[in-house]
Amino acid sequence: MALATRVFPSLVTFVALACFALRSFASVDYDRKPSGWSVAGATWYGPPNGSGTDGGACGYQGDVGQPPFNSMISAGSPSIYESGKGCGSCYQVKCSGNPFCSGNPVTVVLTDLCPGGACLEEPVHFDLSGTAFGAMAHPGQADQLRNAGKLQVQYSRVPCNWHGVDIAFRVEAGSNPYYLAVLIEDEAGDGDLSAVELMQGGGGGGWAAMQQSWGAVWKYNSGPPLQAPMSIRLTSGSGKTLVASNVIPAGWQPGGTYRSIVNFS
Repeated sequence: MALATRVFPSLVTFVALACFALRSFASVDYDRKPSGWSVAGATWYGPPNGSGTDGGACGYQGDVGQPPFNSMISAGSPSIYESGKGCGSCYQVKCSGNPFCSGNPVTVVLTDLCPGGACLEEPVHFDLSGTAFGAMAHPGQADQLRNAGKLQVQYSRVPCNWHGVDIAFRVEAGSNPYYLAVLIEDEAGDGDLSAVELMQGGGGGGWAAMQQSWGAVWKYNSGPPLQAPMSIRLTSGSGKTLVASNVIPAGWQPGGTYRSIVNFS
């Protein structure tokens, strides 16, 4: 019995020390990677103080330099571009491994695809506009940070907040009475879309599915001539739905932009 009394405290001590070591290791590992942030690579393209390139693989054209995007945009690696389904999604990015990094996050919207080169070296990569890349720097040090060329950054998917801007629909060139293609932009919240549907004037035919054409452009092929006005129902990436009633008016024209009075909250 005396032997057992000596052995039992030793066993308890060993187990306690092992548990303490495991807790300490877990704590260190958690602190190394803050919750909600993941690691990616980042480069920049276009003019140093510009908005990447006009348009890009989402089709936003010169809108990338206008409100609400304001040149704070990025091309994304295929993993986040998702064949165009990622167009319009918003991310916070920040850097800290360079002396010119402020460490403060900046918000960018995905407007383009970065298909090769450095964009395939990591699972996720952001090819930022010169403006967005420089915005990660300390005040007055944007040029010095851009000189780095490539950085490791942390990123987090965030809701888009367009501060009162409603969703816009631009009718694409080539649209006609039997074919409609619209670029959809400025979706708040998720920023991206998983489905788009069309209802023609009168609503007798109900909702008809549109197909993603490319980037942020969705299309509908009609048998009989299209009947305006037309409403469009949007489903966001997380499944929220929203109807832009009669947003494509009678007398619509290719090249015209028609802004709704709704947006995701």
